[in-house]
Amino acid sequence: MNRAIGINKLGVVLGPTVIVASCSKLPPPPPPPTPPFARLPPPPLALASSMEELLYLALGLLLAIVVLYGLLELHYFLRMCLCVVLARFIKRRCHILDATTVNGLCLTNDVDTLLYHMNNARYFREMDFARVDFYERTNLYRTITGMGGSVFQGAATIRYRRFIRPFHRFKIVSRIIYWDDQSLFMEHRFVRPSDRFVHCIAICRQRVIDVSMEAVMAELLPRTSSNGFRATATTPVVPLTSGTRDQGGISNPALDTSLAENGHGTPTAATVGAAASAHCAKLKPSLPPELGKWIEYNDMSSKNLRSGC
Repeated sequence: MNRAIGINKLGVVLGPTVIVASCSKLPPPPPPPTPPFARLPPPPLALASSMEELLYLALGLLLAIVVLYGLLELHYFLRMCLCVVLARFIKRRCHILDATTVNGLCLTNDVDTLLYHMNNARYFREMDFARVDFYERTNLYRTITGMGGSVFQGAATIRYRRFIRPFHRFKIVSRIIYWDDQSLFMEHRFVRPSDRFVHCIAICRQRVIDVSMEAVMAELLPRTSSNGFRATATTPVVPLTSGTRDQGGISNPALDTSLAENGHGTPTAATVGAAASAHCAKLKPSLPPELGKWIEYNDMSSKNLRSGC
């Protein structure tokens, strides 16, 4: 223990002051609390490297999508694949003379420059989906390719009646209106679902090469799910019994008892084929007058192009 004399600022002696010296040190202050996220151990080097690779992969995929959208209309091909899958595996099968329907919606990438209605060129793109749906559900395309042929669009004409506004729904009704030995003529109608108003009507000529269209239709027209032949839309088939014939529609030559008369006996394959061709000819629609004029115009245009005009 030491004694010392304390003096204040005014120089007055305050008296002895006892100073106690201690050999022990004061404990250090406690450290500040550590946040929960800081308590986690640092990620290992392999994990950080894999996360960096995933980041580069995601950026590469994003860049590839941007490039594809810049070079190709990617959503067009994706929708086409979806259309084929739905028509082939989900939707019901249709006869070749039935009308098929696909639904559409006018989106922002379909509108014209003024953002007021669907662009005129988009109608032809929408008809691509309707045509593929028809090909798959009627088995038309596979029949043509199965017979060694191919099909492509040779001509098209379109008539606009009233525009389709953005975000409005529409339906495309497709059907065959005529065919000849080389071509198939299809009609597409853009119909408003609410009141069946026809916004637009188009006629497309599908050229068939390396196979006769008459042979293709002779293969497809008799097909049905129940027997070898199909009735017309207006007259149903009456089941055949002994001594009776059908009263309307298309009879089945294999069951037609009239072919066994006059000593012919059991119908041969040639007789059945001839009868089938005759019945298929009855289903062929007549040539519409406006379509005849359009075919004549196409023929004249082809002659002018071949002559160098």
